[in-house]
Amino acid sequence: MAALLASALAVASGREPVLKQVDLPHNYYWRELYLPQLTTGPGSVSFMPDGETLVYSMGGSLWRQRIGEDEAVELTHAIGAYDHQPDVARGGRSVVFTRYDGNAMALWRMDLATGQSRALTRGGSVNVEPRLSPDGKRIAWVSTEGSGHFNLFLADIGDDGLRNARPLLGERRSKLDRYYYSAFDHAINPSWSPDGKSLLYVGNPEIAWGTGDIRMVQVDAPAQSRKLLSEETSWSTRPELAPDGHRILFASYHGRQTHQLWMTTVDGAAPLPLTFGTSERRNARWSPDGKRIAYIGNAGEGGNTELVVMDVVGGASRIVTPTRLRTLAPTSRMVIDVRDGAGQRVPARVSVVGSDRRAHGLRDAWMHADDGFDRATLATEAHYFHCASPCTLDVPAGVADVTVQHGFAHALWQQRVEAVAGRETPVQVALVAQPLPREFGHFVGVDLHVHMNYAGHYRNTPANLARQAQAEDLDVVENLIVNKEERIPDIAYFGTPTGDTHPRIAHAQEYHTSFWGHLGLLNLRDHYVTPDFSAYRHTAMASPWPHNGVVADLAHAQQGVVGYVHPFDTVPDPAKDPALTHQLPADVAQGKVDYIEIVGFADHKSTANVWYRLLNLGYRLPAGAGSDTMANYASLRGPVGINRVFLDTDGRLDGDAVMTTLKAGRGFVTNGPLLGLLVDGQKPGASIAARGKLPYRVSMRSPIAVDHLELVSNGEVVKRFDLAGDRMRFDVEGELDATQGGWLLLRAWNDDADPKLLDLYPYATTNPVWLEGDAPDARGDAAYFVAWLDRVIEAADARDDWNDAQEEAATLQYLREAQDKFRQRAEER
Repeated sequence: MAALLASALAVASGREPVLKQVDLPHNYYWRELYLPQLTTGPGSVSFMPDGETLVYSMGGSLWRQRIGEDEAVELTHAIGAYDHQPDVARGGRSVVFTRYDGNAMALWRMDLATGQSRALTRGGSVNVEPRLSPDGKRIAWVSTEGSGHFNLFLADIGDDGLRNARPLLGERRSKLDRYYYSAFDHAINPSWSPDGKSLLYVGNPEIAWGTGDIRMVQVDAPAQSRKLLSEETSWSTRPELAPDGHRILFASYHGRQTHQLWMTTVDGAAPLPLTFGTSERRNARWSPDGKRIAYIGNAGEGGNTELVVMDVVGGASRIVTPTRLRTLAPTSRMVIDVRDGAGQRVPARVSVVGSDRRAHGLRDAWMHADDGFDRATLATEAHYFHCASPCTLDVPAGVADVTVQHGFAHALWQQRVEAVAGRETPVQVALVAQPLPREFGHFVGVDLHVHMNYAGHYRNTPANLARQAQAEDLDVVENLIVNKEERIPDIAYFGTPTGDTHPRIAHAQEYHTSFWGHLGLLNLRDHYVTPDFSAYRHTAMASPWPHNGVVADLAHAQQGVVGYVHPFDTVPDPAKDPALTHQLPADVAQGKVDYIEIVGFADHKSTANVWYRLLNLGYRLPAGAGSDTMANYASLRGPVGINRVFLDTDGRLDGDAVMTTLKAGRGFVTNGPLLGLLVDGQKPGASIAARGKLPYRVSMRSPIAVDHLELVSNGEVVKRFDLAGDRMRFDVEGELDATQGGWLLLRAWNDDADPKLLDLYPYATTNPVWLEGDAPDARGDAAYFVAWLDRVIEAADARDDWNDAQEEAATLQYLREAQDKFRQRAEER
């Protein structure tokens, strides 16, 4: 089948993950929840010895500010790099910190008297969380040096830098089969005891879920590591010993939906909370006298990060706000005014790279970072923020590059701007609309898969999510509420009326089981399906029951719409894959699936490969699209709407219209190119007779250049269109031979990544137009799914953690019945 693109194409040339040297699964979690990120608000903090002055990271620089005053003094400003995680020496002479340059994270030290900085580590590893010993003679930190895993390191430190750098605990492979965490144990979050003899840290020996326990180790006797407290918090515990050497401050969600500050002791006393509420409180540090705590929160009105100082006794808190900034270099005030073709102001996604080769944003805007980039074209990953036009930001004097985008139906706007020191720099942005001709449909853009809050840096709300959607020219967002291990962020929003506002925010559900595959459960009318996962090994919910077919029935019983989300990173190979448990073909055969995310947080070409085989067998499985964006992350796979489905609802936004149109397959899915297709005057989702010559019309509009535009019928390319010029606009009419039944669709795709597109590579496809008549032989496709389900049945039968024999028997029967349906098709003559 010529149109089934080989799985080798799944890896887009050039685009690579950020910090690719880290050898850990699920980088979208540890990058956001553990590693420092560029934010316009404060990110991490350390007290000066006087207890009245703070050094903190913000906007990629280190700043010093006195509590109660409003001026922040910039201490560092690297060219093309970002500084994070300061730790001030006990005597106040220097500060160590982490610097990220797009390739690695290195430890640096700055002399606070002279302002001179020098690197402490080199070699391309990720080095984070530096902590100086109380006497200033040793430093502990976390590094991936030599392994790609997060391990605790120790070194002597002097005027000439580091000496005798070494891992403190060494590597250890767990006996457990972990899913979200590495097979190798990690040791993170170091904190010194006041006497400098011991380190607190977080480790996960023989822990399947969560980043692990609070532990303590003597630095000169590392074999004597001991557990103080069992703690499952995801990446954010960061225990900190009080100056008294007894109390331990740490962050935990501890059965709640957000991180709060808690207290235990070196004896492992039952922890009690210090803070309460619905916002996040993390990265906490003790003052030198133990009377105050400084931490990073996000309780403010905009949900951005903020620096808070709290009295330990009494709980009085004050926000340390940098109203006035004393920068190291001259700046210019840039005013960006974004307008559409009618001259009306519109919100938009904006990226500004200053003369310092760093990203800049509004003081109160959420800065976001892409999850990958092509190192041949960019020095670091792209950063961006959402601008409610007009928006004002301070940038270094000199040349700045400004990029503006407002959805897919407007051309990308880019311009180089001269920012003059001490002056205002106006940037007038006139967007050029390039919509599809209306005869192809009256579309609404829908992202079927967004997570409004997922334990990230920022605190999101439906109102702010709507603003994000408006900036991306998105009409409907499905907020899929889902567990993150022990908690379910956003669960309080489930059942909240959504109305028909524009944009429309709907609260739905993602069902998590990494054994069977994840499901999107949209339009649930009655209740959230719990527990919202199964097959979680080494937990009380380890049983693979309920399987996805049962969950689909539960959702359909309350008028839900069921889809498979982010399906395949590679084309499944039943003969070669080490494991194959994905339940998609069984559920399609049993009539349980209403859509599949063809464009999503997976490989679009690999997913389309499987989809085509199902279409060949006559399963009218509609294409959906969802970004799987964690919309409150600073580092995310996104932004909201980067993957979306355009549904021909005649402009209606109400849930009934959206769900009905989605299930009918009336529309197209894309991460950029807009596609229009008419066959014999009919749009995708329609059925027409295969009767020889069929007239067609094709249209494409795209904000980025497209390499390939093709008509595909029954898995074969039947027409390739020659794209010329900027390859962003195309219209054609013609006739097509259609002597066989089956299906026909239009797709656009590129071989490689495009730096202007924050996804693997450009890809779009319409839903099929169905051709009535005798379809080609699809016995090979049926045999493929028979072999696939052989592997699924084998894996399910091998599980030893079913709750009872009835669960296992019912599951195996369901799978075998589905397999029989494919076997009958494979044996047809």
